[in-house]
Amino acid sequence: MNFIKRKLVEYSLGPKARTTGVISVIFVIVLSVGLFIYTLNVTESSIKASLFDQQKERQVEAATKISEHIGSDLNLVLSTLDGLANSYYLQEGDLHSQDARSLVEEKYAQLDPTVKGLFVLDKNDIVTISLAPPSSETFLSADFSLRDWVIETRANHQPVFSNGFERQGMYRVFISYPIINKSTHEYIGIIGVSIPTVSFFAHYANVEDINSQFLIAYDHDGVMLANGASASLVGKNFFGKEAQASINHNPVLNNLTKSLLQGHSGYGVYDYGDGERITTQYPVFVQGKPTYFIQLVTPTTQIYSEVNDALFAERTKLGLLLTGTISAITILVILLIKWNNILNKEVKIRTRELGEANERLQANIKTQREFLNIAAHELRTPIQPILGLAEVLYDTDNSGSSNSNDNNSSSTIVASSQEKHLLEIIIRNARRLQGLSEDLLDVSRIESQSLKLNKVRFNLADVVARTVEDLGNSFASGDKKVELVAVPYEGREGDVIVNADKERIVQVISNLLHNALEFTREGTIWTSIQRKDGQTIVTVRDTGDGIDAEVFPRLFTKFVTKSKKGTGLGLFISKGIIEAHGGKMWAENNANGKGAAFFFSIPDDDNNTA
Repeated sequence: MNFIKRKLVEYSLGPKARTTGVISVIFVIVLSVGLFIYTLNVTESSIKASLFDQQKERQVEAATKISEHIGSDLNLVLSTLDGLANSYYLQEGDLHSQDARSLVEEKYAQLDPTVKGLFVLDKNDIVTISLAPPSSETFLSADFSLRDWVIETRANHQPVFSNGFERQGMYRVFISYPIINKSTHEYIGIIGVSIPTVSFFAHYANVEDINSQFLIAYDHDGVMLANGASASLVGKNFFGKEAQASINHNPVLNNLTKSLLQGHSGYGVYDYGDGERITTQYPVFVQGKPTYFIQLVTPTTQIYSEVNDALFAERTKLGLLLTGTISAITILVILLIKWNNILNKEVKIRTRELGEANERLQANIKTQREFLNIAAHELRTPIQPILGLAEVLYDTDNSGSSNSNDNNSSSTIVASSQEKHLLEIIIRNARRLQGLSEDLLDVSRIESQSLKLNKVRFNLADVVARTVEDLGNSFASGDKKVELVAVPYEGREGDVIVNADKERIVQVISNLLHNALEFTREGTIWTSIQRKDGQTIVTVRDTGDGIDAEVFPRLFTKFVTKSKKGTGLGLFISKGIIEAHGGKMWAENNANGKGAAFFFSIPDDDNNTA
């Protein structure tokens, strides 16, 4: 019983916890409602945007297909006129006989019903044959010589698609085709058709109801041949006062229509006070030339009205989701408050353990640094006399021994050669140990931030050139087929004067060159200098194996190397030296996949001018 009471006390909520819990629940609920409204708006906007894009694509395609359909039908009419113009009777100039009329009647019957008249003019522009539906006007014996499309056809001997004009309360266009004798090229007359524009374009799309998708058609001058927005605008120029007043001089629609009359397709969205609309447009091409022009217009309310049910369903789903989310969050908050005490205790325990582990880690790091420092000094102390004495013995002249008697002369020379070989081994390995001790000391100084620099002003270009030359000479007798090249600096100032520790910079360059030589079996190693943005940048680029992908992320850390010879300290030390100068070091594989490049920068100061 006492145990249960103890647990109840442990899990009970104090006043502060309860207040926090209530505030949290209220905050979460308010946030959830806000997210619900935001998500709903985003969803609706997304659906509308998606529908709009789909409608735009469909309407662009529809305008294109309608234009192509109209163009195809007009080409068919033109083809019929061409056949009649080149028929036997008309080629012979027989424009009055019953035979000629019968032929014309036969072809007229084959034309689309939207073509309301077919006629033949003689060379004096007098109508000799005129066909039209019953109760419709015929033009027999009429003089068409003053009509623009007749004048143009007679003058150019080419088919003409006329602009629109009104006749007897009906807006029409005429298509004329010249009758030219194929043998003599003599102008005989014209054969043409009359097409009422409104009924013609109604054959392809709605030209009467403004509340649904409708079509507007234009001639070359911008005169409307059909208009689903208003029948009263048929025959009016789009850019005239009446038409412009009806669209409130809307700039989007004006620019769109200007583009159309110039032969360009396109689309636009606008609202001139009668609701937002999307318009797509396309020229009607006949024989490859824009002849008439159409626009397909859809009120956007028609598009969005189709998704009201879908939006309602989305609202319902989001509402249910919100209710479930609020309930779940409320329960979760209560549980979190109860678990809070347990978690706090666990966090304190883990924090204490991590603190202790961190202290141990810091102690280990300190011990490691002290060991490296001591090891470097202890290695350095015996190495100096060993190396010094070995070099003295190696350089000692054996002339005393050579004065011995002839019997011992040969054995003395052989012994001296063996001794020198052994001394070479001692000197070489002592120098390696000396280099290792120096590297360990440098690592210790870098990690303790006690690396001291002896800065002087010097010509970096000369230092780079000499370092490359010295290293190249030392490798000249080896088996590697590698050329070391110091690219001359081509800056305006000539010399590259920097304020830095000269010996340390030489050490860095040597490290990078040795590193490049280690991984380059044959090819070229270039060293170059450039100045950019207040920095002097040195680049060492090779044609070797490149940087291994496994090593790349840890390239400048201690003891990381793919070499069988190195210790993995060179790049770490080099980076530390450059950063002590306030610069940076980085590397990259060459773009062509062959070799790598290492870079380091030294910041210029006010004195770094040649």
